[in-house]
Amino acid sequence: MFVFRNLLIAVATVLDYVLVFFMFITIARAVLSWVSPDPYNPIVRFIHNVTEPVLYQIRKRLPMMYGSIDFSPIVVILLIIFLRIFLVDSLQGWADALR
Repeated sequence: MFVFRNLLIAVATVLDYVLVFFMFITIARAVLSWVSPDPYNPIVRFIHNVTEPVLYQIRKRLPMMYGSIDFSPIVVILLIIFLRIFLVDSLQGWADALR
């Protein structure tokens, strides 16, 4: 049973790191929207390509753009926080219950 417990802990840890990484990328995307970055810069293109599919889905379902303010990064960050609290903590709690 300890193998399954370690697997759950590993999955929860990797998922937590991925969610934190995506949250920082989303924050970087929001900061980049305040300035006029070079669209041909590889870092800017990477950030745009990684975040745009998720942000597009949020914008499509929740048209929360008032004037020139885009609230979709805030929604994504709140969803990431929810997933970290609910999913990651649930996996870690499940792993702890297997002791």
